[in-house]
Order: sequence, then C-alpha cells, then structure tokens
Amino acid sequence: MRGEKDGPRFGVIGAGLIGGKRAEALVKLGCRPIAVFDPNDDKSARFAASFGAARANDVDELLEAVGNDGIVVVATTHVALAPAAERAIRAGLNVLVEKPGAINLHYLDGLIHTAARAKGHTQVGFNHRFHPAVRVARGDLQRELLGSPILVRATYGHGGRQGYEEEWRFQKDVSGGGELLDQGSHLIDLANYLLAGSVEHVYSSLASLYWPGAVEDNAFLHLREPRRQVEVWLHVSWTEWKNKFLLEVFCERGKLVVEGLGGSYGPETYRVHEMVGGLGPPVIRSIEFPPGDSSWLDESEDFMRGIGGEATLGAKLDDARKVLSVVERAYQK
Repeated sequence: MRGEKDGPRFGVIGAGLIGGKRAEALVKLGCRPIAVFDPNDDKSARFAASFGAARANDVDELLEAVGNDGIVVVATTHVALAPAAERAIRAGLNVLVEKPGAINLHYLDGLIHTAARAKGHTQVGFNHRFHPAVRVARGDLQRELLGSPILVRATYGHGGRQGYEEEWRFQKDVSGGGELLDQGSHLIDLANYLLAGSVEHVYSSLASLYWPGAVEDNAFLHLREPRRQVEVWLHVSWTEWKNKFLLEVFCERGKLVVEGLGGSYGPETYRVHEMVGGLGPPVIRSIEFPPGDSSWLDESEDFMRGIGGEATLGAKLDDARKVLSVVERAYQK
C-alpha cells in the first residue's frame, strides 16, 4: 500500500502539529492532499504551502473538494472535533478523528449515532497503540508470556512551555479539561488495549499544582479492569519538567516495561523482567527501538486497511467512549 500512485484524496481540518503529522503519514502511503481548513490563516497557509493543498474557506468547502469516498482528518481543538467529524461522516467520507474524539461524552454519543448509519469508515487517533514497544507488549500479554496480568502502573508527562497557560488547552470550554483529557486519555486507552478489557473508575485526584487556570495540570487515577480484577494506577502531569513515559504491566511471573516514546521522551525501549525458577532476581531482556516515531505511519496504514474492509487494531468510536466514560467520572468526582 505504501507509495501507491493516484491514491485516495484527503483533506485535513486543523492545520496544527498533529494535522501535519497525519498528512505526512498519508502522503507516504500514496494519498493525495487536496484541501486544508483552519480558522487560523497563518497555519492554513503554511500547511497549504507544505503539502500543495488548496485552502478551503470552511469545512463544507473542504468536504466538497475531497469528494466521494475520500479521507478527512480532523485534528482540531477538542470542542471542534465532533462537529467537524460528524459533517464529514454525514457526507459519506472516511474519517480519522484525533483523540479523544469529542470534547465530552454527549458529543461523542452523537458521533457514534451518526457513524452507525454512514457508509464510510471512522477511527479515532490513539496513535500510542502503534508504538512498536506497545505492540510487542500486547503480543506478550496475549500469549501470557509471564502469566496473567495483575497490575498496570503508568506515568506520562511533560513540563509545558513558556506561555503554556495562554494556549487553548487551558480554556475549559475549548478543551473540555486539562492533563487528564490530554495525555491521560492515551493511558486509559492503552490500559484497555493491553488488557483487552474496559477499565472502570475507582478513585481519582485532580490537582492544579503549578499552572494557573481552570483545568488540572496533574491527574492521579485508580482504575480496575473488572473481568480479571486487574488494578490500574495512572499519573499524568504537566509538571514532569523532563518528558517521561513509563508503562509497567505486572504479571504472575514478572513484569513488562515500555519506557520512552523516542524524541524528547527518550529512546523507546521494551523490557521483560521474568522470574525464572521461583522468586529472586529476574532475568531481564531488553529491546531498544530505532529513533523516530513510526506510530503515525503505522496507524494511518491500519486506517487505510479499515477503509478496505479489513480488521484493524486502531481505536473505534466505542473505544473512545470507554475512555471518555472514565474521564467524565473523574471530573464528576
């Protein structure tokens, strides 16, 4: 599929960093960038120049330019995700909408209702599923390399940047929430994905420890996967200062560790700590993956397979609903 000529046409709604990453991946797969829409004229102009796409004046103009059976990437602020995606779905297009899929559960449910009656394929962009270390970990869990899982513990965070509190993520009516919805949604989805289940909210603590504003900069979650009674403890932070990603799955005979995501998060590594012959120091096996982030390309390839009617590993709207159900419960508490 990679590098095919005269591939599907696509448009991008939201010309920021993530919209650009999505476009780069689709171009590598042979898709043709047709149009971009962003209310920020500077972002729209830069995107159009980079990808050779036309600048649409609104969403409807973009949908018309892309045409039947095309692809639309929705990578906007959270408040605009569901309205833009719903219009694209209603137009019969194939839609990749960025996580969390909607600003809240109410709008996501509307999207699910619309997609159930549409002909196009829809996925939600949870790209962390496609990091190579995560994929290896999932395979080892599926074959119970170390027995059944008993505990998941994960930390994910960064330290923001100068002027971060002035950005849209701190406007609750635009973002829907803070770090819990930002990086926390990734960890909740990964817990569901790795455990092949649906985690439930047990306890949460949300705090604004450093950044001023109406949203949390730290979130602590205690969740539980009820089918196998797996405990899940998560911490996400905008006060990590040095970017960090660490995910550990403790099993009956050892633990699986995913650390780093490449780039500023450090080398992506996968480690197996296996208890051999009873208790005592584990045997440790480690893989360090090449630099770079292949998750965007791999997720896009998975999305293209979905358009073709094949089974996919990417998140569906129902997966996004599982995540937002936990998020909303935490905000209610």
